[in-house]
Amino acid sequence: MTTSSVARGVKGTIVAAVAACACYGLWKALRGWAENASGAGQGAMGAGWLESAVAGLVGLLSMPLLLWAGMRVLGERGVHLLVPGGLAAWWFLGGRAVEDAHGTAATALLLGLFAVLGGLLSLVRTTGD
Repeated sequence: MTTSSVARGVKGTIVAAVAACACYGLWKALRGWAENASGAGQGAMGAGWLESAVAGLVGLLSMPLLLWAGMRVLGERGVHLLVPGGLAAWWFLGGRAVEDAHGTAATALLLGLFAVLGGLLSLVRTTGD
């Protein structure tokens, strides 16, 4: 491994960790908003459904944007595998962290696993911009 590959992997890990924390906080807050909207509907059919859909979409789709923007800010290009791979991993790991009732340690483990996976995915440099 060259020095530039190691630096790219470190950058990818840092960007993935920051993005995971930001997306987790955003998704968790939006889930609370959706639950409050559902409770305010007083048991009406479909109460909070739209809010839950928005929470899921924003929590999920903000990840590829943050990964791409973070790597661009750090001067890295060719992250065409990191962005979709990060989205898929976030769908699984982030979804489990937000939707399932895990403790603090399990949530930290899931977010850390995502950061490591992001670092590994960032090592693959694709051609183009």
